[in-house]
Formats: sequence, structure tokens, C-alpha cells
Amino acid sequence: MFWPMLAVAVGFVGLAVLAVSAVRVFLEAQRLGRQVAESAGRINRAAEDLERASLSAARAVDTL
Repeated sequence: MFWPMLAVAVGFVGLAVLAVSAVRVFLEAQRLGRQVAESAGRINRAAEDLERASLSAARAVDTL
């Protein structure tokens, strides 16, 4: 009777470890997704700034 109970206990502990790992991976994936979205927003703002700067530089060259 000892070995079946030990096997059940080890199986339960193994499932608990997998569940904790799955939750940690899920939370880290969410955090990474937020960071990627924030970085994409920054890149878009920088691209818009660059576009405005290039337009003003083109206008400056046209007035020469």
C-alpha cells in the first residue's frame, strides 16, 4: 500500500510543479507582449518624428 500512495503523491507534486511553471510562463509571456507593444509604439512615434523632420528639411532645401 505504501508504493501506490507514494506514486500518487509524486504524481501530484509533479503536476503541481508543472502548473506553477505554466503560470509563470503565462505571466512572463504577457509581460513580454506588453513590452513589445510599448516598443512598437515608441518606434512608431520615432518614425513619425523622423518623417516630420525630413519634410521640414526638404522644405528648407526648397527655399534655398
